[in-house]
Amino acid sequence: MLTDDSLESYFDVTTSQGNGCGPQLHATTASQKTLKQRIFEFVRSNGQAARTDVCRALDISPGSATTLTADLIENGFLREVAGAPRESGRGRPPVALEVIPEANYVIGIKLSDQHSTAVLADFAGNMVADCTISHRSSRRETPELLDDIGTLMDTLLQQSDKTLDDVRAAGIGVSGIADHDTGVILWSPFLKLRNVALGPAFTERFRLPVYIDNDANMLTLAELWFGAGRRMENFAVVTIEHGVGMGMVVNNQLYRGAQGMGLELGHTKVQLDGALCRCGQRGCLEAYLADYALAREAATALGRPLDTDQSPQDMLENLFTQAKSGNKAAQTIFNRAGRFLSLGLSNVIQLFDPPLIILSGERMQYDYLYGQEVIAEMQALTLSAGRTPCKVETHAWGDLIWARGASALALSALTDTLFAKEVVVA
Repeated sequence: MLTDDSLESYFDVTTSQGNGCGPQLHATTASQKTLKQRIFEFVRSNGQAARTDVCRALDISPGSATTLTADLIENGFLREVAGAPRESGRGRPPVALEVIPEANYVIGIKLSDQHSTAVLADFAGNMVADCTISHRSSRRETPELLDDIGTLMDTLLQQSDKTLDDVRAAGIGVSGIADHDTGVILWSPFLKLRNVALGPAFTERFRLPVYIDNDANMLTLAELWFGAGRRMENFAVVTIEHGVGMGMVVNNQLYRGAQGMGLELGHTKVQLDGALCRCGQRGCLEAYLADYALAREAATALGRPLDTDQSPQDMLENLFTQAKSGNKAAQTIFNRAGRFLSLGLSNVIQLFDPPLIILSGERMQYDYLYGQEVIAEMQALTLSAGRTPCKVETHAWGDLIWARGASALALSALTDTLFAKEVVVA
């Protein structure tokens, strides 16, 4: 299992030592992009690349590569740098291309009920600054939400000695159901109202393009751009924190569904007339796995009322300690949650047949949720006899990685915008 202790080395290796960021496999939709954009994204995904590498990877002539990379250099997107030395030590020193990091900056934000996190990233995907703020109120209205966003952005800019004029776009991940196309949050546990037009309100206040999506999609983008999914065409991410979410990559691209709101795994039903979910319905998977669900059970197991001064986080930590110490009631709570997770994961496998599922989120520090028994029951619930079983990995990240995924959303959208006026080459 990967934990926060190894977070920096695991994710930052992709944006250091010339390893780049972004998907390293090319989706079929790449043909819809201009050749110039495809060259730029190839260089960024590799960190550094020689023109001969570009020719081989994109199957273009040396003349086209020379002309288009010269244009990218002239426009301030790429620059020439010394490449790796030749083994023989003879001949002209090799020349490579790399993205100019300071050409553009974006901000990525993860909004949540207890605390929110933000990062400032450069055009090469490097994280320049980060910050976190806590919230006094778990349920907020739009003006208060915009104030929180403003505080995050101001802190990032102060840390990096930048101004808002240096920032070209922002990405925001929110828990709940968000319409990516319109920037409207249909429902979120930390908002007092439904159908909140956060995108338009953000643009009106900050005069900056913004792209909003479900936070599970942001974590999936983080894996696609910086983590285990960079060299995979298809994979799924299941998150367990304050809620239960899911993101999925199909053909190297984030899958959102017909209306941009698919893959709400946490609100699939696992029990008719079951436990009450915070969405208002009963029997949702989230109602058996999320923080509030486990805290509700913990209050009973530990003999404490739900209105205790102890926070849900502290109560869960105490519950986990009790389970590790042999408390049967505490163990039963985690084991039951693990069985519901097995059921949810088996449904994901049965529906989508991914080669890899990444389990992520703060609750994955509880090994009862990803132990051998959970994975074995997941496999037993799927019709996978005679086939290669779906691989399951566990990454227990904190909120910083979700915000980095939001920065990838902004980087991707900004890149599309910058190259939108070019002639498309099929």
